[in-house]
Amino acid sequence: MRRETLKVLGPLALTLIAAACAPNATQDSLRPAGPYAEKAHDLFVPVFWVAAAIFFVVEGLLVFFVWKYRHRKGREGIPPQVHGNTRLEIAWTILPALILAGVAVPTVTTIFDLAREPEGDVLNVDVLGHQWWWEFAYPQEGIVTANELHIPTGRPVYLRLCAVGLGYQQQVAPSECQPGPPEGAVPASLGDSVIHSFWVPELAGTQDVIPGRTNTMVLQADDPGTYTGQCKEFCGLSHAFMKFTVVAHTPEDFDAWVAGQRAPAAMPPGGTPAAAGAEILAGQCIACHAINGLQDANGDPILGSNNGPDLTHFASRECFAGCMLETNDENLRRWLDDPPSVKAGSWMPDYNLTPEQIDQLVAYLNTLR
Repeated sequence: MRRETLKVLGPLALTLIAAACAPNATQDSLRPAGPYAEKAHDLFVPVFWVAAAIFFVVEGLLVFFVWKYRHRKGREGIPPQVHGNTRLEIAWTILPALILAGVAVPTVTTIFDLAREPEGDVLNVDVLGHQWWWEFAYPQEGIVTANELHIPTGRPVYLRLCAVGLGYQQQVAPSECQPGPPEGAVPASLGDSVIHSFWVPELAGTQDVIPGRTNTMVLQADDPGTYTGQCKEFCGLSHAFMKFTVVAHTPEDFDAWVAGQRAPAAMPPGGTPAAAGAEILAGQCIACHAINGLQDANGDPILGSNNGPDLTHFASRECFAGCMLETNDENLRRWLDDPPSVKAGSWMPDYNLTPEQIDQLVAYLNTLR
């Protein structure tokens, strides 16, 4: 029996020790980096210790009574029973109720506090969960980006969150969460999307992202830096690769980022590989992507779609494909060659591009800064 127990407890202990030694715990909710994460942490710590104390008391009593009343030779019958002891039964009913009430009051208070819409100088961002990547729209700034949420430090960020599917947002402002596809959209339904969960452990708790419904949450970063986030609820084949980053800037750097993102993409000079890549993108990729500044041969703007990530400033992002891949030429070539083979369930099809076409597209994408 002891050997069998060790076979189970040994690997479990090693796993816990290895997890505690993680050198790059970028998703550590025990390291709050903002006031909203701090509020959740301030609730978690006392509740944890209350739960730990109850666990050790209950398990300790269990072990004690198992040992005290274990079977012994010569002992017959059963130990004295406490059924009908009114005082004892009242005590073990009232005591847990008091403990639960003591935990419930700060818990409910914190829940309402975190759900309250902030006042004053607030940055509003609309978050759309796709399969399997994140879209971020800044309605006041007129910016749409993907997989990277940029925020200023020391300023509350009010998020509106909803889930969408392929064709769900066609010809609709990114900030709108519709109960179904609008008229004129690519045929789609709520079945095209699934429930996600938005989570940035160091900055806030979690919030469900649901098709046809808009939820809200608030986060704030105290210091500049990059914080890792991801979908926390299983949502399909590539759930594990539905990540994103939150980049916190100083207020001055954030204003500079906004100014850069508002600028349209520059068209590359004619006769270059990048110009050829722009033509390929305008002929095929524009069915799902949008680039502010993309023009046809007559200089007229080419309107794209927001079924896929907005690519206007694609090269300024550190990652793509739901932050599964680092943005570099090698990964771009792999992705453009056959997206579904790189990321399971990807909506982006294989266009059977030639190596030359892929190089031209990579050259053009690298100009989108």
